[in-house]
Amino acid sequence: MKTYLLKKVLQKDGWHKNSYITVDDNQLILEISTEKPEAEVFPLEGYLIPGFKNSHSHAFQYAMAGLNESIPDSADGDDFWSWRENMYSLALSISPEELQEIATNLYMEMRRHGYSHVAEFHYLHHDTEGLPYKNPAEMSERLMVAANQAGLSLTLIPIFYQMGGFNSDPNDRQRRFICKDVDSYLELVEEIKKSAESFDNVIVGAGVHSLRAVKSEDIIRLFKKLPSGIPKHIHISEQIKEVQDCVSHLGQRPVEWLCENVNLDEDYHLVHSTHINEDELKKIIDSKANVILCPSTEANLGDGLFPLKDFHHGGGSYSIGTDSHIGLSPMEELRWMEYGVRLIERKRNPLCGPGENSAELIFHKSQKAGLMAMGRTTQDYFEVGQKFGGLLIQEDNPLFKDKPEESILSTLIYSAGPEHIKYI
Repeated sequence: MKTYLLKKVLQKDGWHKNSYITVDDNQLILEISTEKPEAEVFPLEGYLIPGFKNSHSHAFQYAMAGLNESIPDSADGDDFWSWRENMYSLALSISPEELQEIATNLYMEMRRHGYSHVAEFHYLHHDTEGLPYKNPAEMSERLMVAANQAGLSLTLIPIFYQMGGFNSDPNDRQRRFICKDVDSYLELVEEIKKSAESFDNVIVGAGVHSLRAVKSEDIIRLFKKLPSGIPKHIHISEQIKEVQDCVSHLGQRPVEWLCENVNLDEDYHLVHSTHINEDELKKIIDSKANVILCPSTEANLGDGLFPLKDFHHGGGSYSIGTDSHIGLSPMEELRWMEYGVRLIERKRNPLCGPGENSAELIFHKSQKAGLMAMGRTTQDYFEVGQKFGGLLIQEDNPLFKDKPEESILSTLIYSAGPEHIKYI
């Protein structure tokens, strides 16, 4: 048993002062009190907050970071679709050993930047010839090992990827991603679940790559078969061309089609949702589904800006992810998520009402939705029975020294980086 003294601890209802937190040998919280215990106390200098949640990751794409920021002489331009071809080339070259190394380095960096849990949107399933490994969960298991080595909690989202586009066969460059039908996908998920039993930091969810990557009837069938309570992820409406193609082939916009054909609820996490109209925005809010925003990747790919102001004020639920990992700072993701609204509105603090604080709003909302994206049902603040751990903001740093309590989160999110936090 050990008791820590924290000057300030961030809980759901705000900062709690001078908290004594007693933990057992497994770091589970036994007691939280403002009364000094008789046992020895170990002070932890700084302000303690929960670790950030990274709701969307493609680990293998970390190997691409910084390599696609120029236009070849032979190209007319560059966009999401040309970037995708480079991603396919990378995907065809990575061995299981290389994936584990890339993911381990990535997850260690995520942890250093302040993430405590990541949802891995994983579709690099098969060998370089497109055939299942002897262990069908080989690539998934490599990600589990990487997260375990890095000390990061992992929610693995095995992804159903079936086609090359609306009503088109998969192309050869996608061969490592493909499951031919719902049953073969579910068989793969079961193999992954068996592997996950060997790890105490892994949760397994499910997902569909996108409306263009799976037959519409199979999307409906799969989501009907999946149990409630597990996180279900899908890319949607990231690019204008995707929306136009969906209208051409399905007769509806992507979110419109999804809402009318799938019984969305809070288990669902719609990644990007960039190009949605007012009706689709309202449908997402009414369904209680969540949106995952990845500002650094969405900017890097030229995706566009999600209508966050209307979504936020309408009561929408959203979290953040690092996607292709062109950026890894949760503070940057939250900062630029909100700055996008400022640039559109040409106003400061556009998500706030009177008496509210921007940083507190986006931190607590993204934490809540992030936990749901991980498939976690427990709260992630500091409560008896929960595991003790989080981020210490360094109070002796000049950036935080003598700042008032109400400015701590604002300073962290709008001005700080990983050098200002310590993971415990």
